[in-house]
Amino acid sequence: MTLDPVALTQALIRCPSVTPADEGAQGLLADALAALGFTVTRLPFGHPPDGPVPNLFATRSDGAGPHFAFAGHSDVVPVGDHAGWSEDPFGAHVKDGFIVGRGAADMKGALAAMVAATARHLAKGPQAGGIRGRLSFIITGDEEGPATFGTNPMLDWLEANDLVPDLCLVGEPTSQAQLGDMMKIGRRGSLNAWITVNGAQGHVAYPHRAANPITPLLAMLTDLKARVLDTGNDWFQPSNLEVTDISVGNPATNVIPAQARARLNIRFNNEHTGAALEGWIRQVVAAHAASAHVEVKISGEAFLTEPGALSSLVSDAVQAATGRTPELSTTGGTSDARFIRRLCPVVEFGLPGQSMHKVDEHVAVADVEGLTVIYEGVLARALRG
Repeated sequence: MTLDPVALTQALIRCPSVTPADEGAQGLLADALAALGFTVTRLPFGHPPDGPVPNLFATRSDGAGPHFAFAGHSDVVPVGDHAGWSEDPFGAHVKDGFIVGRGAADMKGALAAMVAATARHLAKGPQAGGIRGRLSFIITGDEEGPATFGTNPMLDWLEANDLVPDLCLVGEPTSQAQLGDMMKIGRRGSLNAWITVNGAQGHVAYPHRAANPITPLLAMLTDLKARVLDTGNDWFQPSNLEVTDISVGNPATNVIPAQARARLNIRFNNEHTGAALEGWIRQVVAAHAASAHVEVKISGEAFLTEPGALSSLVSDAVQAATGRTPELSTTGGTSDARFIRRLCPVVEFGLPGQSMHKVDEHVAVADVEGLTVIYEGVLARALRG
């Protein structure tokens, strides 16, 4: 069976799978993989308001050998203002050599390339390669959302069913200016904190009869921002704290407010843990306002897949197809690789992502076809026995 990665990309884009909706996207993948001899298991997890989330696991084993997995997500972010798009966001029209549509770059083009590469690899037969071991697909429907009922519970299910991969490639759009110029071998961790300081409301002319919560809030934020968390290391840029919101909501000019709130985010490297940073935040806050309330959510820890067999395998496939050697990087936001790394080595490699999440998101037809060639090369190297 052969598959056209461009046509499959278009078919996936035409499924308006805005998190956590699926709208048939995973059904397309399930049908294509089942036709290639994969055992497909649908794994819906969760409950409203963030679920249920559609998830899909597909696997095929052809004898003894390593277990390699492709991973990715079929959900997309909202399109925003439709009027800003030059084409129907879910029309998947080809314009000047580019497929335009929500999810084209992030990451339906990569999903299509994974499946098409698998079809090509299988068509060669066992003498020319085939699958010597196990090949799996781990596809979630909430990577762009809370990521609560997607990859993480799927990994628990894989552990319970003795299906843990040996190696995994996530198809996030890692390339920058050209297909193949960057691979992600790690990611920074991410922590959000919400701080609420309560005071006592009063007249601004009588401050001794009130307690202004803004004063300690500003002091604690100043202390938090003043700390140099680190200066970075060989693989990570310096960790960074940013205050992302300050809110008082006081409509009156002559009233000292009763409450003030702030929110901050820390993107941290592997010199820190989320728990240690949380403890530091709570300590600083308590020093200025013992009764202040702090809520912390750690959406992912920093991780690094040391350069080695997996990154070399992918780099070799990229170089063979494009002549480029991808830069090994840990920059950018978070992905589901932050969960997968607890089970096996994981890297991310995919399409150029300059347009992801933007109006007129697009991907070059040539890049979808090129990525398919690269993924086919990855399979030939990962499952050659």
